[in-house]
Amino acid sequence: MEIDDMNEGEAVGGNIDNAAVEDAVTEILKAVGEDPQREGLRFTPRRVARMYHELLGGYTVDSASIINGALFDVKYDEMVIVRDIEFYSLCEHHMLPFIGRAHVAYIPDGKVLGLSKIPRIVDMYARRLQVQERMTRQIADFLRDLLKPQGVAVVVEAMHLCSMMRGVKKHDARMTTSAMHGAFRANLASREEFLANISRGAGPLHI
Repeated sequence: MEIDDMNEGEAVGGNIDNAAVEDAVTEILKAVGEDPQREGLRFTPRRVARMYHELLGGYTVDSASIINGALFDVKYDEMVIVRDIEFYSLCEHHMLPFIGRAHVAYIPDGKVLGLSKIPRIVDMYARRLQVQERMTRQIADFLRDLLKPQGVAVVVEAMHLCSMMRGVKKHDARMTTSAMHGAFRANLASREEFLANISRGAGPLHI
């Protein structure tokens, strides 16, 4: 694929220094014994720099623009669950992807959030250099501070390419993390209801 085949009109925004990334990728190619000027690699540094704008776009997302007024006063105090939210992130240790699903629940206390906003919040934290444990906590903390609900629960399950491609090389191993606030931490019945709901019909993760 030549450079003309790339989507030149796509916005790349953010604070990433394209030139510095391109120079770094060029040096990596040389360091592993490749020729950065050969046909297949000629535009690889530029492609990688553009790719990072998308994969690491969460650093520059304005959380207020994500919510965009979709916070509503509603008299509802039953559990709200959004499950099977697919995400893609980059492990900060090896910069290899980890891919999975997030399951999010909250018990409102006078305010509810527009349905599409929860996946956007997940993406805001996933599209950074991450560790799964921290990402899980960040999602839960953000919703707690935004909604001030009776409780928030987040469970994230993911497959990490750093353990599949290198090291222990366990293809089917997955990692599950959770973060609980309020009623989900204090009330066993609420926690069990949430966990039972997300376990129903859950399919396998695929890469």
